[in-house]
Amino acid sequence: MQGNLNEIDIRSILQLIELGQRTGLLFVEASSSYNSKQLSVLGDTIKRHSWFVFCLNGQIIYATYGDGFAYASDRNLSRLRDYLRHYRVSAKLEDTELSALGLGNAPEYDRIWALLEQNSITQVQARSIVSNLVQETLFDLLSLRHGHFNFQICPALTPLLISLEISPLVSKITQQLQEWKQLYPFIQSPDQFPYITDIAQLHSSLPPATVNKLKHWADGKTSLRQLARYLNREIITVAKAMYPYVQHGWVKFVYFITSLSYIKTQDAREQTNKKTQPRILCIDDETTICETVESILKPRGYEVITLTDPVKALGRIFQLKPDLILCDMTMPELDGYEICAMLRHSRAFQDIPIVMLTDKVGFIEHIQVKMVVATDYLTKPFGNTELLILVERYVNNSSLGGDNRGKTLEDPTKGQ
Repeated sequence: MQGNLNEIDIRSILQLIELGQRTGLLFVEASSSYNSKQLSVLGDTIKRHSWFVFCLNGQIIYATYGDGFAYASDRNLSRLRDYLRHYRVSAKLEDTELSALGLGNAPEYDRIWALLEQNSITQVQARSIVSNLVQETLFDLLSLRHGHFNFQICPALTPLLISLEISPLVSKITQQLQEWKQLYPFIQSPDQFPYITDIAQLHSSLPPATVNKLKHWADGKTSLRQLARYLNREIITVAKAMYPYVQHGWVKFVYFITSLSYIKTQDAREQTNKKTQPRILCIDDETTICETVESILKPRGYEVITLTDPVKALGRIFQLKPDLILCDMTMPELDGYEICAMLRHSRAFQDIPIVMLTDKVGFIEHIQVKMVVATDYLTKPFGNTELLILVERYVNNSSLGGDNRGKTLEDPTKGQ
C-alpha cells in the first residue's frame, strides 16, 4: 500500500491498517513538518522529513521520526533524552549496551529496552515514554496534507513493550489538532521557542512563583515540544497553558532561536520598525487575483504592491525589497519558477519567503517547487483565511492581536 497524501489522508491510512489487522511499517515522507516552512534549505539541499509507524495486528507499538534516514542512526536520540530528563535518568545513551536486542530495531526503541533491562527505568516509565513518542509522532502526522506514504508488511518490532488501539488514539489527536488551530497565529508550531518579552509586566501581574516558572521554561532555548517532554505533558496542554501569556504580549513564540543575544537583537529591531508596514509583493498576470490579494491584506495592515507583468516585476523586485513575494506559477514570457530560481541566486533574496500561486498541485508541481526552492505554495482560488494564515506564517506582523493587559492569570504550570 503506497501513494500520495493528497489522495488519501493519514487518518484513513491508519484506519485501513487497523481494519486489516496489518503488521508492518508505515513510512511517510514530506518536505515539511507541522506549521514549518515547506522547504527547509541547507546549502543547495532540500531537507526532507520522514516518519515511521510500527504496527502489530492493526495496533501501533512504536512511532518515530527522522530527517532522511536519520532514524536509523544513533544520533536520533534527542526525544528519549528529553523524556529521561523528566524521570531524572542521566544514563549516557550512546554507551548503553545493546547486544541482547535484535539488530532490526530502531535505536531509540533499542535504548528504551536496554535502559529497562539495566533497571535504569521501570516498565511503567518505559511504556509511558513509548506511548508519548507515538502520540507526539501522530500529532505531526495527522496534520500533514502533502507527502508520500508506503506501508510494507514485515515482521513486528521486537521485543514488544506496548500496543495502542488506533481509533481512540487518532480521535484523541484529531481533537487536539482542532484545539491547536484556535491558538493560531500566536502559536504556530511545536518547534517554536517561547521567550519572555515583558518581564516587568509579568512581575506586576503574576505571583512570583509563576514568574519564576516562566523564566525557567520560556528561556528562548527550549522549544514547546521539548517543554512538553520535560513536563511529561501533551503538546496541546502546554501550548494552551502558555497561550494567555502570549495573548497579553508577555511571552512570544519564534522559530530557530540559538541565543538570547539573537532574541534581544530581534526585539530591538522590532521596536525600531514597529510602525513599518510589512510589504507584500504579488506577481500575477490575472488582475482579479491581484485585486483579491490587495482587498484581503490591506485591511490587515500590510502594504500590498501588485504587478501583472512578470518581466517588469523582476526588474522592480530589487528596488521594492518586499518582506514576502506571492508569485503565480504559470505566466506568459516569464513564469513563477523562473522568477523564483533567479531570485534565489541573489544573496538578497535567499531568505525572503516566496509563495507560489497555482491552479493545481500535483506531483510535477511538487517537484518544481522543490527545485526552485520556493518557501510554500497556495492553491487558487483561495479565501481570506487561507491567505492570511499563510502570510502571517512567514511575515512578522506586530499589529496582530489585541491588548488584553491588566488581567491576572492563573499559574498554568501547577502540578509539575
